[in-house]
Amino acid sequence: MKSKVAKAWSELVRPMLQRPKRAQVAALCLRPSDRGPEVLLITSLDTGRWIVPKGWPIVGKSGPETALYEAWEEAGVARAEVAEEPVGIFGYGKRRKNGTVEPVETYVYRLDVEEQTDEFPEAGQRTLRWVAPQEAANMVQEPQLQDLLRQL
Repeated sequence: MKSKVAKAWSELVRPMLQRPKRAQVAALCLRPSDRGPEVLLITSLDTGRWIVPKGWPIVGKSGPETALYEAWEEAGVARAEVAEEPVGIFGYGKRRKNGTVEPVETYVYRLDVEEQTDEFPEAGQRTLRWVAPQEAANMVQEPQLQDLLRQL
């Protein structure tokens, strides 16, 4: 007969550890400049670290539509040409309010920005910065996102 600890492990803990990663959608916003392409980075709401606009999938929207929505909500991207397929994937640990860290796999869609506005839902809550891809790679923390940015 299994001990209570072994039973708890097999019925409660093991399934939590084996859960599939949750998915998010990110917008890799680009614009041309005299010095080459620039990448749009924003600060996260909770820690203030540099990230790309991203969020959970939105029911009824495709990946590209969700990426464009997140870029609008978080950075004021009003119009952009959006890639139909992700240009990459990066993983990170999403820290929840209860202190746990949830593994997340983020699908990145390229957005060639055509118009950006100063009035958007999260204006004033985030800092936005357009930077060269190499500088962006040095500013973000996720190694797979750094690699993706260095390939631009």
